[in-house]
Amino acid sequence: MPYWRLFYHVVWSTKDHQPWIDLAWEADLHGYIRGKATALECPLLAIGGISDHIHIVISIPPSQPIATIIGRLKGASSHYANDHFVLGKDFAWQSDYGVLSVSESRLCKVVAYVLNQKKHHAENNVFDVLENFGVSLTPDGKPSD
Repeated sequence: MPYWRLFYHVVWSTKDHQPWIDLAWEADLHGYIRGKATALECPLLAIGGISDHIHIVISIPPSQPIATIIGRLKGASSHYANDHFVLGKDFAWQSDYGVLSVSESRLCKVVAYVLNQKKHHAENNVFDVLENFGVSLTPDGKPSD
């Protein structure tokens, strides 16, 4: 069995950043995503988010393409949301996502950041590079014009 220690911080949002993730069923959706990751043999270390996006910290084996795993998580979870929750319109994720590799030395801090998403957003204390995926950034981490 190969040995690997690969960790990723992944962020994706609802289509058009709509605030569709309701607190009433957010934990159920997160639990479903965790279960799907387990079924894909990709340990999910943390999941968190707010009404319009999700953050996960996941370990993906080198035999699995990152894009494939993220696509499967997004696809399965959007079907699950549509099948289990009444939203008034079709729930969908944006096609884009952000992914950053995480060093083992920073893993605990990234996990804490993901688990405390609601607090970070309420206090406007977010890391731009982790929240503004899909936005072109300058080398100093600022959105480009």
